[in-house]
Amino acid sequence: MDNNTFAFTIKQFCKAHGFSRSLYYTLKKKHQAPATIRAGRRVLITAAAAHEWREAMSSRGERDGR
Repeated sequence: MDNNTFAFTIKQFCKAHGFSRSLYYTLKKKHQAPATIRAGRRVLITAAAAHEWREAMSSRGERDGR
C-alpha cells in the first residue's frame, strides 16, 4: 500500500488486501467490514479505518486460533 493513500474506494481496498468485492460485501453483511464514509456518491474507506480493520481481523484470528 502507498503511504500517501488517505482513502480507498471499495475496489481499491479489495485489491490492496487481496480479496474480491463479493467477499467485502459478505463481510459487510456480517458487520465485519471496515467503516466507510461517503463523499458525495462515492463510498470510501479511510486509511485509518483500513488499519483498524486489519488490527481487528488480526486479533480476531489470534483469538480464534488461526
